[in-house]
Amino acid sequence: MKRILITGGAGFLGSHLSERLLNEGNEVLCLDNYFTGSRQNIIHLLKHPYFELIRHDVTAPYYAEVDEIYNLACPASPIHYQYNPIKTIKTSVMGAINMLGLAKRIHAKILQASTSEVYGDPTIHPQPESYWGNVNTVGARSCYDEGKRCAETLFMDYHHQNNVKIKIVRIFNTYGPRMHPNDGRVVSNFIVQALQNQDITIYGEGTQTRSFQYVDDLIEGMIRMMATDDHETGPVNLGNPGEFTILELAEKIVKMTASGSKIIHLPLPEDDPVQRKPDISRARTVLDNWEPVLGLDEGLQKTITYFEQLLNR
Repeated sequence: MKRILITGGAGFLGSHLSERLLNEGNEVLCLDNYFTGSRQNIIHLLKHPYFELIRHDVTAPYYAEVDEIYNLACPASPIHYQYNPIKTIKTSVMGAINMLGLAKRIHAKILQASTSEVYGDPTIHPQPESYWGNVNTVGARSCYDEGKRCAETLFMDYHHQNNVKIKIVRIFNTYGPRMHPNDGRVVSNFIVQALQNQDITIYGEGTQTRSFQYVDDLIEGMIRMMATDDHETGPVNLGNPGEFTILELAEKIVKMTASGSKIIHLPLPEDDPVQRKPDISRARTVLDNWEPVLGLDEGLQKTITYFEQLLNR
C-alpha cells in the first residue's frame, strides 16, 4: 500500500484518479479548495477507510508523509482560469513550489499534470514533446499557459538541483463523467446545450481541430508514468491522436442526443489554437505501449449519460 497525495483531488481528473488508486489498494489524501472541484465528485469515496479529504489551497504550504504526489491543482477551463488570472498563475507556480518542497523534504516521487496549452497556437502539427511552443505571454490565456510552463521549469530545476524524483505529463483535451457542466469546455458545453435543446455555440467557423481523450485512458497513462524508472522525467504527451473539427464534434453530439439544437457561430476568442493534436510516440515507448483505447463515440455516450442524470436531478 502506498500513501498518495492528490492536489485538486476533488476535481474532474482528481476524482477519477482517487477512485482508481483506491481500487488498487492505496491510501489517498485528497487535497482541494473547491474552486472548481466538488465534494459531489468524491462523495462516494468519503466512507472508504483509506480515503482522506482535506480542504486546502496549494498556494499555502502543506505537510504530510506520503510516498507519491500527483499535482493536479489548477482550474483548467478558460472560463475558470480567466475568472481570476492572478490566482490561476499563483496556483500553478506557488502550488508547484510548495509541492516540490514537500517532495524534497520527504523524498517522495511527484507528478506534474501539465497541459497541451504549453504549445500555445502550434506551428508544428502534430505536437511532439520537443516542440517549444508558440505562446502569447501577455494574452487572456497566458495566466494558464505560462503558469504551466513555469511549473514545468520548476519541476526540472528541482530535479537537477535537488534530485527530486519528478514526472511531467502534458494532458490534451480530456472529457468524461464529472466534468463541470458550466466550465466552458467544448465537450461539456455541447452536451449540456444539446440536452437542453439550446443553440450550440461554435467559435469561428468550427474548422479548428482538437483531439479528445476519454478520462480513463488519461488516468491509465498518468499511473504508468508515475511507475516509470526514476531517470524518466518526461515531459510525455497524453492524448488521443484522433483529430476532429469542432463542427464535426457538434454535429456528432446533436445526432447522439437527438437534439433539436441549432448550431450558431460566434467570434473566435483571443489566442484560440487552430490545431491541436498530440504526437504520442514517446508515450508508446516509455509507458509500455500506452495509447487511448476508448473511441470518441463510446466515450461521448458515457459522458452524455452522466449529464442526462446530472441535469435531471
